[in-house]
Amino acid sequence: MLTAIICTYNREKYIGPLLDSIAANDLSKEEYEILLVDNNCTDNTREVCKAFAMAHREVNFRYVVESEQGLSAARNKGIKEAKGDILVYIDDDALVDPHYLRTYAEWFDAHPETMACGGPVEPLYETAEPSWFTPYTKALLTAWVNYGEQVRTYPKGRYPSGGNAAFRKIVFDQVGLFNTALGRKGNSLMASEEKDIFDKMHALKMQILYLPTPVLHHIIPQIKLEADYFNRLTFQIGSSERQRTLAIGKSKYLQRLCAELVKWAGTLVLLCIYTISFHPAKGWKLVQFRANVTRGLFGSGR
Repeated sequence: MLTAIICTYNREKYIGPLLDSIAANDLSKEEYEILLVDNNCTDNTREVCKAFAMAHREVNFRYVVESEQGLSAARNKGIKEAKGDILVYIDDDALVDPHYLRTYAEWFDAHPETMACGGPVEPLYETAEPSWFTPYTKALLTAWVNYGEQVRTYPKGRYPSGGNAAFRKIVFDQVGLFNTALGRKGNSLMASEEKDIFDKMHALKMQILYLPTPVLHHIIPQIKLEADYFNRLTFQIGSSERQRTLAIGKSKYLQRLCAELVKWAGTLVLLCIYTISFHPAKGWKLVQFRANVTRGLFGSGR
């Protein structure tokens, strides 16, 4: 059995369409459940979910509350409550394709060696894509993921997007639960809880694959394309990495600082390339991205 887990905090605008898109999937209703984890919502999320449950009595839908604030805590609640042995985490501001759940279910059934996998994430803009976007800033702000049309391992240093990721439940018996000191809490933009899990899986040599067909469409409102969100997000990426690596040890933190120097070198090369090609705004946005992450890594105030 498969459990589709949706962790949500005040996303009443998007929950209804997401649930409808899952219910429209072609996987037999007996083969999956939808588990929605309410992380202290103060909007009309509960009412939207009640309406969905009434309209789709054929769907095995459960609604639970996690009172500890934070995405990691909500994800852990999903693990504990799930009845399925395959867990699929789906962002609460997204839509999924009709074959989404069946793709994951069939892959895990046919490939017992696969412990986790993820699929493409395509942005669905409520306004328009900014002119200063590059593949790097697009991935940052929209969680855009696309590694082609073939099943493959992820490129070095990459892993499934947390909003479109599937795991065997037994993975968490071996690597532990999501670190509640990491990840988003309310309106905070802390991160790295997914990277923490995948790093532990890599250490145990667990197979993690990219699948090209379970596509998730991530809805991007205008607020996620504005300067304040960009600055907060990138700074807290650095802060999250500082916290994650220091929890492992000082040597891990120093390795991350060395990696940041390499990233700076790449950023400056890209600045030159974009400037020469008459797109300096794209290059300078990458510099701003890198500077915010670096300040977060060093624990500097925003």
